[in-house]
Amino acid sequence: MTSGKRTLKPGKSVERRLFVLDTNVLMHDPTSIFRFQEHDVYLPMVVLEELDANKKGLSEASRNVRQVSRFLDDLMRDATKEQIDAGLPLEALFGANTSAAAAKSVRTPGRLFFQTRQLTSALPDYLPGHGVDNAILAMTLALQALHHESRVTLVSKDINLRIKAAVVGVHAEDYYSDKTIEDADVLYTGLSALPADFWEKAGKDIKSWKEAERTYYQITGPIVSELHTNQFVHEAGESGIEAIVRRIEGGTATLELARDFRSERHSAWGVTARNREQNFALNLLMDPEIDFVSILGPAGTGKTLLTLAAGLMQTMESNRFAEIIMTRVTIPLGEDIGFLPGTEEEKMEPWMGALMDNLEVLTQSTEGGSWGRGATNDLLRNRIKIRSLNFMRGRTFLNRFVILDEAQNLTPKQMKALVTRAGPGTKIVCLGNIAQIDTPYLTETTSGLTYVVNRFRGWEHAGHITLVRGERSRLADFASDTL
Repeated sequence: MTSGKRTLKPGKSVERRLFVLDTNVLMHDPTSIFRFQEHDVYLPMVVLEELDANKKGLSEASRNVRQVSRFLDDLMRDATKEQIDAGLPLEALFGANTSAAAAKSVRTPGRLFFQTRQLTSALPDYLPGHGVDNAILAMTLALQALHHESRVTLVSKDINLRIKAAVVGVHAEDYYSDKTIEDADVLYTGLSALPADFWEKAGKDIKSWKEAERTYYQITGPIVSELHTNQFVHEAGESGIEAIVRRIEGGTATLELARDFRSERHSAWGVTARNREQNFALNLLMDPEIDFVSILGPAGTGKTLLTLAAGLMQTMESNRFAEIIMTRVTIPLGEDIGFLPGTEEEKMEPWMGALMDNLEVLTQSTEGGSWGRGATNDLLRNRIKIRSLNFMRGRTFLNRFVILDEAQNLTPKQMKALVTRAGPGTKIVCLGNIAQIDTPYLTETTSGLTYVVNRFRGWEHAGHITLVRGERSRLADFASDTL
């Protein structure tokens, strides 16, 4: 069983389990006490002490700690000492903090136990020190000896604590309830290859027509069940058909031929697509009917350049957007260099090297020499605003082209807070590489970027594409493959 994922099957007896929660689980997901369904949850006193020590501050972890405290306060309201000793039923708050499907699968939610007395358990002599982790291990060992009828499990996001638990004979698991998908390798890519015999099998049943210079196809058959709205389909080979799924109704899918941004005639601010995936990305970025775009890909695949070029095209030429807003999570690659002086925008500039590099590419062909490039650069910078994620709460963006760079470092809760800032006429583009996550306790399967890719899949106003081919330079491509 994976922690927080157990489903009770009707009529089947399930082994009773007691889960001891580490502090980092509660700090990571404040609703975790409700995620263990019919099983019991135990909170050692040292965990409560750690929660109290981390309740102050404006970080996401501190906010989660305060939410945990509010949940515990609601559960303990009017409870007597005898009721606390017997365990507080979680069903009072269970339905409000779990999905409807999860609530229906559980007959009786478990109970929440606090440490109300001293439990004696000697840690092995080979485990030195008296830190918090060792105290939690000692508590779990004591519970194992006390509760033979239940399987006692320590749940922690701390890998080293789980290793120590295995060494001393304590069953430990990671917290998996926040996983969006089981494996990052099965993440939706946004495109699918058509079978080699597709036209031979479906040729007679395909309908085609034109509307305002756009070509449409209507297809039926088993392949429709595998498609999603705004997913791209293509044939193998450079000259094969490339189309986007516009509608799926019953067993019928309507495809629209994708625009070709590989030629200079259809470029976006002078930038052309160099491969199929980049062409699909520009189709999503330039489509006025798509409000949310997510682009995944390793370094050098052109995520930022394509997005910035499409944003400038629609801001400076077609005036669809009032301005471009760019932001990212400020996590350093090495040691933090310390305090940064200046305004919000000046503080964010050191983190926006990617913006400056791509602006240099986008203005290098400007006529008028260095003076002309400088003037163009200043003009573009006046329409591009750099903002910090710290000040996004309560804001509403109207007619803005919003770029969330390095979005893989956002939690699902942070991602929701940012995407819901969008007002009428705003388009949000999330860029990132889930193989480069720097946020503690965040993985490829729990990242906010993975979360939105999975949740927005199939919505008629959202699109996703995964870029795979590096286009930065032959040196960068070789280094990406071999280092």
